[in-house]
Amino acid sequence: MRKILLVGCILFYTAAQAQLTEKIETDRPDQTESPYLVPKRWFQSETGFNIENEKDGSKTFIHPTMLNKYGISNRIELRLITEYVTEQSPLIIPFGNRTVTGLQPIQVGGKIALWNEKGLIPKTSLIAHTSIPKAAYKEFRQPKWGPNFRFTMQNSLSDNISLGYNIGMEWDGEENGSPSYIYTLAPGFNLGEKWYAYIELFGFLNADNHPQHSADGGIAYNFSNNVKADISGGFGITKNTSLKNYIAVGFSFRLPVGKSEKQ
Repeated sequence: MRKILLVGCILFYTAAQAQLTEKIETDRPDQTESPYLVPKRWFQSETGFNIENEKDGSKTFIHPTMLNKYGISNRIELRLITEYVTEQSPLIIPFGNRTVTGLQPIQVGGKIALWNEKGLIPKTSLIAHTSIPKAAYKEFRQPKWGPNFRFTMQNSLSDNISLGYNIGMEWDGEENGSPSYIYTLAPGFNLGEKWYAYIELFGFLNADNHPQHSADGGIAYNFSNNVKADISGGFGITKNTSLKNYIAVGFSFRLPVGKSEKQ
């Protein structure tokens, strides 16, 4: 068994170092999704563990959230999102907290590259998903499909500074639920060959609720061009924002599947 594990680790490390010279581009750790796609015939996995505290006293543990991607062409990638969570909601004493653990509705979708950066025109892609109502633990199932989409954009301000931003909409899958409008804005900074840092403003606007605005920041470290780790945290910045604060750690990697090509 030890020999099998050793061989598996060697194969993983070899594949992770193979072929591409560009660093891995990930959608985590910030809320701003990247316009870059997984290269054709490559598989990429981005995993994170989060602790989120809400202002009403409830907590959410995400253990883990996972985004898996596969590049089917130079312009299209397939995407699968799963989140296994534990939610703790405060109840009136003496009942204590109500705790529910299970799988959130699975989301399936894709990313399409639209155009590359040219002058003031940003590199732009379109991401779209939908949550599947019954593909979840019974406590988290939705009555309807929950589609969402966003345009992901990025401008290069210098060799080491970029500006990423998203706009989009999402539906929560509940009956008669109105959509929420999404925005993000995130300057990113390359700190040498291995380190990356960002700060970010993001929020949601909904016709049924007050706008909610939050801020976060984080750092990431590239072990190689194909392996990356990150840590981040954020907090609500407006009175009506439900989020109090959160902290997250993550790990991402990509591997060639079959004959690979550069992006």
